Amino acid sequence: MTTTLRELARAHGISTAYTTDRGHRIEVAPDTLVAVLAACGVDATGEAAARAALAAHRARTADRLLPECVVVRGGVLPRLGAPRGARREVELEGGGTVPLSGSLPIGRHVLHATAAGRHDRAPLLVVPERLSVPPGRHWGFLVQLYSVLSRRSWGMGDLGDLVDLASWSGRALGADFVQLGPLHAVEPGPLPDPSPYRPSSRRYPDPLHVRVEAVPEYAFLTGEERRTADHCAGRARALNDAVLRGEVLVDRETVRALKHEALRAVHRVPLSPGRAAAFAEFTAREGQDLTDFATWCALAGVHGGAWRSWPAGLLDPRSAAVARAREELATEVDFHRWLAWITDEQLAAAQAAARDAGMGIGLIHDLAVGVAREGADTWALQDCLALGMSVGAPPDDFNPRGQDWDQPPWRPDGLAASGYRPLAALLRAGLRHAGALRIDHVMGLFRLWWVPEGRPPSEGTYVRYDAEAMLGVLMLEAHRAGAAVIGEDLGTVEESVRTALDERGVLGTSVQRFEYLGGSHGRHGPLPPDRWRRDCLATLTTHDLPTTAAWLSGEQVELRSRLGLLTRPEEEEKAAAAAERDGWLAELERLGLLPDPDGDVVALHRFLCRTPARLLGVWLPDATGDRRPQNIPGTSSVHPNWRLPVSDAQGRPVPLEDLPGRPLVAALARVFADLRRHRDKTEERDVRPGS
Repeated sequence: MTTTLRELARAHGISTAYTTDRGHRIEVAPDTLVAVLAACGVDATGEAAARAALAAHRARTADRLLPECVVVRGGVLPRLGAPRGARREVELEGGGTVPLSGSLPIGRHVLHATAAGRHDRAPLLVVPERLSVPPGRHWGFLVQLYSVLSRRSWGMGDLGDLVDLASWSGRALGADFVQLGPLHAVEPGPLPDPSPYRPSSRRYPDPLHVRVEAVPEYAFLTGEERRTADHCAGRARALNDAVLRGEVLVDRETVRALKHEALRAVHRVPLSPGRAAAFAEFTAREGQDLTDFATWCALAGVHGGAWRSWPAGLLDPRSAAVARAREELATEVDFHRWLAWITDEQLAAAQAAARDAGMGIGLIHDLAVGVAREGADTWALQDCLALGMSVGAPPDDFNPRGQDWDQPPWRPDGLAASGYRPLAALLRAGLRHAGALRIDHVMGLFRLWWVPEGRPPSEGTYVRYDAEAMLGVLMLEAHRAGAAVIGEDLGTVEESVRTALDERGVLGTSVQRFEYLGGSHGRHGPLPPDRWRRDCLATLTTHDLPTTAAWLSGEQVELRSRLGLLTRPEEEEKAAAAAERDGWLAELERLGLLPDPDGDVVALHRFLCRTPARLLGVWLPDATGDRRPQNIPGTSSVHPNWRLPVSDAQGRPVPLEDLPGRPLVAALARVFADLRRHRDKTEERDVRPGS
């Protein structure tokens, strides 16, 4: 590796070496650096090209009067480094121009600088010092919506079921939130791995989640449209019954086909004047983003979802060929705009139902770390995504080969050139109907592991982002939405990352399976409850881990053995799993939490209540005794990932209507019963008379 290549990589935020989770320093291969630079539009193929690129970068940097993005937090102006005598003024978001000062209103402004005949501009984000966090302590369910079926569903859980779940758990159990897996739009067609964490678009939710009968125009179907919708509903109910009998798994392709056919019939019903005005308002607010998304959906219906194989003229969303195709497919484009609107309406209704039920937070939505390589977002945002790269993770103890998530990362230069507007737009969308937003792999706001396409994950490297800008965008959108933010910060995390997030009021994530004295690698015994973090969401498990019942029984080892996932003999794995479980049960006994008349699952949740964590989450399958994991990473061809309905200990699906009668549900509700009462009393004391 030449000095020039090393300096060029560092100038673009590309790491030339990294430290493993075991503390070993690894030098990044030169050809990896060349490939990553190429994905950022920088030619480093040879010493001469690298020297020229480095010189050009230095010249551009020296010529700038301002950084690429300026963030003002808590009224503190950063050092800008502009030449002495430079004139700076702020173009306010709401109009007008003012001098740069410490009293700027919170918002997205534009900073202008002029000196010696030169002019520069940069996004200026004025954000609060710290985000507000939910006062007191709160508990709620963690769910994958597709898995929560009612007897009214169409083969998988939907937004109508979400309304019922939130209303019941808020009113009857005193729950304060429902945390969902991502509801992002997924790719059309057969999916070998229907993971909600590999969406086509993070900008729009998937109409697959719509409750068809809840669309107002459904009531006015007549004639052939009514017969079509009724036929689809009949087939969907038969499918739903089969899922609830345990005869088949969740089948998204069939559900999607039935819903789309029924919704096309509903779409042909004319909108009333008021509804038409609401639709027009939605499309105007969403603007070009919605047009691009609907156009991609229409084109994918003709040419398939792999857009890089489309005719050449359709590869650029701004091309004349795409404009002509949009006109030719106008009805289809309008249909997909309408689908986005009715989905948005039902999401709004679900959040309203949650708050009406007394929930202090309501819905917690989930923002996936990336998007599918050939989905709607990559087509529309080509200038902001590194299409020749994939996000992943370096080799570590958890996965010695590393991980490749097959999702293109943000380009730091592309985001900066766009003023970070694409990031702001998807955050705004995720926060719109939420009391909080969970950011999957929140470390991605600081750096991501880039893997050149076609190479193993071990041949990647870290690329750093302007974390101040990324966090500034997040804080501004969350502040405007009045919502909290939860960062999924599990695994190996730089200490500076957790410090930066904590300073800004971003809550962390703590999972019992990883909370040990000495860390998740040292494991010198369970972390006592008073040593847990306060500003976090605490849970026993996640969608990627065994349910608590399976963890207690040790049967997850047998499942991993059948799937060929063990890295040592099964008996050793069983012994290690038993020792881990017994260590936790001994800790519960020390604290006087065992024996518990309601069982070990309830006792473990009582342990969570002993921690100072602000938010306490109950994985819904834990409340039914479910023993099957919703997802086992890397097993899409041998395990029914993302296809299982919530079930009981015998694997029998449990309909939403039956949840109130489950003894374990009632026992868990009793564990958390005091949280809301205590919070309400605290809030009453904090309210001054006459305020």
